[in-house]
Formats: sequence, C-alpha cells, structure tokens
Amino acid sequence: MDKNNSKNLDMLLGIVGAKLGMKPDELKMQLESGKFDSALKNMSKSDAEKFQQVLNNPKLLEQLISAPQAKALYKKLAGGE
Repeated sequence: MDKNNSKNLDMLLGIVGAKLGMKPDELKMQLESGKFDSALKNMSKSDAEKFQQVLNNPKLLEQLISAPQAKALYKKLAGGE
C-alpha cells in the first residue's frame, strides 16, 4: 500500500473507530480477522441489525458495494481522483 493509501486508510479507521468508540488499531485488527463483535457492540441496535443483514445477504452486500457512492469512496481511498 502506498503512503497516500495508508494515510487514507488510517484516517478512515480513525473516523469509524471514533464513531464506534474503538481505537483505530483495534478496529483494523477486527476487520482484518473478520470479527465484528466489538464493533457491533458499540453500534446502536438498529445499525447493528442493518450491518448484520448486509453481511448475511450476499445480494444486498453486492448492491451496497456496487453503489456509485461506494465506488467513488473506494476510488478516492485507492488514490484515484
């Protein structure tokens, strides 16, 4: 990962971690290992339920990652314009 992508990832982990009440490094470890228990614990009940629905439904997950906003975010984080 180049320096800009690493900075963007660190920034994103910091923002999401702050919203979930987690340290960015802890969040990164959980995401890399596929364990979301602590993150789910720190979400509101409705957000945690929505997150679980997306994870358990491949079609919904595909829709989410195929959305123009998700593609734009990925492109931005990957160093594109």
